[in-house]
Amino acid sequence: MRRRPWWPAALHALPVAASVLALFATWFAVADRYIVFLYYHPMGPRVPDTSPFSRVTSSRYWMAGLVASGAVLVLYAVANWALGRLRNTYASPPWWRVWLLTAPLLVVGIPAITMTANHPVLPLPNAAQTTAVTLAGIALALVPGRLAAERPGELVWLAFDGFGLTPVLLLGSFLFWPLTRAGLSREQSVSPIPVAGLLFSATWLLVGTGLRVWRQAPTSSWLSMLVAGFDVSYLLLPLLHHVGFTDGYTYITNSDNFFDRDALRRTGAWLLTAALAWGVSRFRRLTDDQRVGRGARAR
Repeated sequence: MRRRPWWPAALHALPVAASVLALFATWFAVADRYIVFLYYHPMGPRVPDTSPFSRVTSSRYWMAGLVASGAVLVLYAVANWALGRLRNTYASPPWWRVWLLTAPLLVVGIPAITMTANHPVLPLPNAAQTTAVTLAGIALALVPGRLAAERPGELVWLAFDGFGLTPVLLLGSFLFWPLTRAGLSREQSVSPIPVAGLLFSATWLLVGTGLRVWRQAPTSSWLSMLVAGFDVSYLLLPLLHHVGFTDGYTYITNSDNFFDRDALRRTGAWLLTAALAWGVSRFRRLTDDQRVGRGARAR
C-alpha cells in the first residue's frame, strides 16, 4: 500500500500554528493584561482574589488556549469546506497528522511567549498547563475538517447534536453560580442540575432523531457526537463569549463558566454525556435498520 505524503498536513499545520501563536502574542505580549485577564477585577465576595496568579485568574491563562482552539475550529472548518467546494479532488489530511506537525510548534512557541513577554510572565507550571490545554483543544478543533470538506451536511447534523449535549456538559457551571447568587444553598443549586440538563438534552436529541429520520440523514457514531459536544461546549462557546459577550473588552473567561469546580461532578458529566451519545446513536441505528427493513419488505 502506498503511503500518503505528509506535506499536505504540513501545509495545514503551519497556518494553524501561526494563528494560535499570533493570538497568544496578542493576548500575552501586546494587549493590556489587566483587561484581557481582568487583573484585580472585582467579582464579589465569592471570588475575593483576582490577582495575576489567583485560582480564577490562572484559569484564564489556560482558557485562552480553548478560545484560540475555538478560532481554529471555525476557521479550519470553513477553509476545508471552501477547498472542498473549489476542488473536487481535494482531500483533507487526517486530523492527527496535522496535529502532530502543529504540536511541536506550539510546545515551543506558547512557553516562549507566555514566559518572556509582558508582565507578569507566567511561571513554568502555568505555561505548561496552558500549553497542554491548547494542544488538547487543537486536537478537538481539527477533527471536523475532513467532514467539512467531504460531507458538510453531516457536519451540520453533528453540530446540532453537539448543542444538544451542551446542557449536560455545562449546566453545572452555567447555572450553579447564578442559582447560589439567587439565594439557594449549594445543595439546592446542585441537585436539580443533572436532571434538568439530561431532560433538556434528551428532548433536543430526540427532536434531532426525528429530523434525521424525516430527512433520511445518516446516523453518526456516538464518538463523533461526543466530540461535537466537546467542540461546541469547550471551544465554540468560549470563543463566542470572548468575541460577543464581554461588553466590548474581549477578555478571556475564567474556567468556572465552563467547567464545574468539583472534579467528581465534572467527570460524572463527561461520563453521562458519553452514555447519552452512545444511547442516542444506538437508538438511531435501530431506527435506521427498521426503516430499511420496511423498505425491503415493501419491494
